[in-house]
Order: sequence, then structure tokens, then C-alpha cells
Amino acid sequence: MSKAELEQALALLRRGDWDAAHKIVQQDEDSPLACWAHGIVHLMEGDVSNARYWYREAKREFPRQPSIPGEIAALAQALEA
Repeated sequence: MSKAELEQALALLRRGDWDAAHKIVQQDEDSPLACWAHGIVHLMEGDVSNARYWYREAKREFPRQPSIPGEIAALAQALEA
């Protein structure tokens, strides 16, 4: 998945459009950042068990008290790095 596609998914997450973001990130099941974004999508959807799965795929610890804005901000920072 390209950085531009991830940035597009991130912009959609920021707007709260998890469904459109999902269509982008589900195309890549290998990239840790895409998997992380996929986990955030499922957090937004309210599907915590599926979110946990994608966090594991991203090799990220699932937050004890998930903050969707905080996760989106952290993903944005990781994309800039």
C-alpha cells in the first residue's frame, strides 16, 4: 500500500468515515501501518475483537483504554516518520 493511500485512509478516519477508510486499508493485510489503520477502523465501528486482531497483525499492543483520536494522531505521526 502506498503512503498516499494510507494518508487518504487517515484523512477519512479523521472525518469519522471509517467505512470508506476500511475499503482502502482492507486491500493490504501485510503492512503494519495498514493493519494498524484497519484496527482503528474496527475500533470506530465498535468491533473491539476484530480491532484486537488487527492490532496483533500490526504488531502493536492494544491500548488498555483505547482513544480513537489518540490512535489516529499516533498513526499520523508514524506516517510522517
